[in-house]
Amino acid sequence: MSSDPVPDHPFRRRANINDVARDAGVSTATVDRVINRRGGVRLPTIHRVLSAADRLGYRLPPDLLASYQPPAMRLVFVLPEGHNRYLKLFADTISRSADEMAPYNVQCRVELVPSFNPKALADRLRTLASDCDGVAFMALEHPLVREAVTALHAEDVYVLTLITDLSNSPRATFVGMDNRAAGRTAGLLLGRFLGPPGATGHKVAMFAGSLSYRGHEEREMGFRHILAESFPHLQVIGLREGMDDPVRNYEQAKTLLEQHPDLVGLYNVGGASEGIARALTEAGRPQHVVFIGHGLTAETRALLVDGIIDAIINVAPETLMRSAARIFCNLRDGRPLATGIDPIPIGVFLRENLP
Repeated sequence: MSSDPVPDHPFRRRANINDVARDAGVSTATVDRVINRRGGVRLPTIHRVLSAADRLGYRLPPDLLASYQPPAMRLVFVLPEGHNRYLKLFADTISRSADEMAPYNVQCRVELVPSFNPKALADRLRTLASDCDGVAFMALEHPLVREAVTALHAEDVYVLTLITDLSNSPRATFVGMDNRAAGRTAGLLLGRFLGPPGATGHKVAMFAGSLSYRGHEEREMGFRHILAESFPHLQVIGLREGMDDPVRNYEQAKTLLEQHPDLVGLYNVGGASEGIARALTEAGRPQHVVFIGHGLTAETRALLVDGIIDAIINVAPETLMRSAARIFCNLRDGRPLATGIDPIPIGVFLRENLP
């Protein structure tokens, strides 16, 4: 049995450097460098040490906390470049966020990488370890990307995945909607809009940016599952990957509509819905095919108003940005990740409820 006094005893043993190091998950040498202000310690590590010392009641020099008033946390949002209008809107939102992010004491910038290229994404992530405190990015499911996240984690850089998650990686958390629930929501909407089985056809089709995005795969799974459960008369005739390119989506949708004149429904789990809408319009079938998409942008808003798209599933870019910033601050300050964070809502927009 330990000889230490019980925690509320007035003469309990005071915490020492070894206790602080163990609680913070660092070496005693690192704790010593922080306490004696010798430099060479990354800002997130300093915060872990100071938070551990505070929790344990370790007596710090009176002016130490004042000397460590943190500079703005440097955050990088890594997004794919390309034709996806929603991601462009997200990047613009972050770039204009200086005033809104000021209360969080963070500085945000956007880095663009080639779309659907895991090596380019992994290479860019690795370069960020030296000049940022936190990285939020859209993940591609690939070993190279997982290894890059592991390398950032080893350098004490906080990592969040955005919009689409990454399996088996040391990222801190995922920020985005429940993608499987989003796919189920799309399936429910499409099935209810189509109504009971009739003589007009039972075929529906899906488009994705790429199934290298775990989020797109999860949306597909959710969509297929609810159709099988609740609308078994609807037949999914396949999934086409359009790489979020409106031209590619247009060409594939045009061929699809030619091959399946009895098609009654479409679900685009990714971006570039405007390409699919163009094919529907040229075929004279926007009023005969229920079309569900993702991402409320100027383009999809106009398509909703015109009745070409029936519903858009959306998360406001501002919501993603603020949630990521708050989580980074919680990590920096040693608070539980979810402190002050609301669950990411799945927004459904029809032309009658557009903001």
